[in-house]
Amino acid sequence: MTARSVEYIKGCAKIEECPQDGAPEIAFIGRSNVGKSSLINFLLGRKIAYVSGTPGKTQLIHFFRINQRFYLVDLPGYGYARAPREERARWGPMVESYLLKRNVLRGIVFLIDIRHSPQPLDLQMKEWLDHYSLPTLYVVTKGDKIGWGKRKERLNEIKEAFDAPHLLLTSVQAKEGGAALWKEIEKLLLEKAPI
Repeated sequence: MTARSVEYIKGCAKIEECPQDGAPEIAFIGRSNVGKSSLINFLLGRKIAYVSGTPGKTQLIHFFRINQRFYLVDLPGYGYARAPREERARWGPMVESYLLKRNVLRGIVFLIDIRHSPQPLDLQMKEWLDHYSLPTLYVVTKGDKIGWGKRKERLNEIKEAFDAPHLLLTSVQAKEGGAALWKEIEKLLLEKAPI
């Protein structure tokens, strides 16, 4: 797939503020600083999602309309301990409401940082997504950040921890994995919406 047209629509703090045009959505979720915004920019071939070196900067649900057909949705990262308490408290209900009530949501792109062993918060998020039967793509980010020998070992560790036999490995810096991820996103878009 090629992102011929890309438009930033808005950032929303409440589900009532989300777009109401009925276009399908693919949401990106993961820990703070896992690389959601960077990966979205890589897929879209332009810098449109805000990227910060400081974790926890994405605090709203951001909508990007692609080819006038669907949205990529950048959800706030979780697990940033230094975020103010009220922001951390707001994250859960806001994201939970989005994931459960958006009937146009076709799937989740769940990002996992290859530099770290599986984290408890990530495993909790996986259990939550499984519980609600949300179609999920498991995508490993920052593939260029560890050596080739350690990479295979870490991928096997992630596969086992997440019970995810099919992982997509990406690296924004090395321009790796974008085409494969687009193919999987297209498959999700073609599936019928969950009832």
